[in-house]
Amino acid sequence: MFRRFLMSFVVVVNLVLLDQVVKALSEAYLKGQSSIVVVENFFNLAYVENKGCAWGMLQGQVWPLAAVAIIMLSLLIWRRKSFFTEGKLGLVTEHLLYAGIIGNLYDRLIRGYVVDMFDFHWGIHHFPVFNIADVFISVAAGLLFIGALLQKDSKKESKEA
Repeated sequence: MFRRFLMSFVVVVNLVLLDQVVKALSEAYLKGQSSIVVVENFFNLAYVENKGCAWGMLQGQVWPLAAVAIIMLSLLIWRRKSFFTEGKLGLVTEHLLYAGIIGNLYDRLIRGYVVDMFDFHWGIHHFPVFNIADVFISVAAGLLFIGALLQKDSKKESKEA
């Protein structure tokens, strides 16, 4: 049990560090600059200070958003067996979700905003700018969905057997 906790702790800390290093590099090299075109008409690097949440909603609500993140993180840790499937898929999902929440929570508490830098667009369609922690959370959400489907299928198969 302790070994699993220690391994999980190290993985989550390293994922959060990756997120924070990318944000620090973005602040150092992109802040105050024009977007850097990486792939013409598709992907730019840009420095954005997001004082809201996903897609810029709830602008200026830093402390309520931080409180929600703390509550969600606490709930996920406390009731982890209810949220995550067993095995490697569940463990990866758990690590990514914790790291994503902590990475953006750190920004809100320390900076007062979340640093975003990945800017994708296709013609006139523009996706909201996001960061590594957002990627962790989005991938974890997808894995939660896949895990729920797999769990549903395995329960269905065990009932039929």
